[in-house]
Amino acid sequence: MSTKINEEQHYVHFHGAPFKGKILMVASSPTTSKQTGWPIGFWASELTHPLLVFQEAGYEVELASTEGGKIVMDGYSNPNDNSGYAAHDVITLGFMQLEWFNSVLENTIPINEANFEVYDAIFLVGGQGPMYTFRNNIDLQQLFANFYESGKPSAAVCHATTLLLETKTNNGSLLVAEKMWTGFANTEEDFAENTVGMKIQPYRIEDEANKIENTTFKVATPFTAYAIEDGNLITGQQQNSGAIAAKMVVSQLNK
Repeated sequence: MSTKINEEQHYVHFHGAPFKGKILMVASSPTTSKQTGWPIGFWASELTHPLLVFQEAGYEVELASTEGGKIVMDGYSNPNDNSGYAAHDVITLGFMQLEWFNSVLENTIPINEANFEVYDAIFLVGGQGPMYTFRNNIDLQQLFANFYESGKPSAAVCHATTLLLETKTNNGSLLVAEKMWTGFANTEEDFAENTVGMKIQPYRIEDEANKIENTTFKVATPFTAYAIEDGNLITGQQQNSGAIAAKMVVSQLNK
């Protein structure tokens, strides 16, 4: 088997499976945390694990980011990081050995160049970056709503679900109204903060979601693989939920 990317270095296709369509994955562009001062971006496994699911199912993937160009992994999510926090992530480690994968990370398209009509689904990658680059991002809100209202599988995992705190449909109502969904839990924020010994996020998704009327934000045991499918809205709780959320996307597409 072999994998290739197109001439613009954006698309990824896995050979050995019949081609079925195209999926847009969106990650955060690099930024700096105002809480910790760390350089932040996307969580590696939330990109690589779903990417593998999509490839093996025969879907071509295009990677976009909030600003386009190079994207970077959150340090703790890099299997080679000195912390050893993600040293077990052999899927990401494997992708990192591949020239085409590193080329894709260097050459993402900006979200305002992504036409939802040419893709079959959207998948938002989490990480620490989305808490800054997805929140209040009108362009990304509109892009996600376009996928959702077209009936296409619309997925977000972990901190990427911050986008759903504000995204509205074309009739002006919140997309998550009357929906059940998940995202990074308070118990997981507690664990992360205790691990590094400081406050990490500027706000907590679970707290903000619980302020919204007529929606149900549900979480499972911390750091278990957990995702919710409510119509064509698919959400995953944290970094261990990316693959299961991706499989839900593929299942809907196969129908």
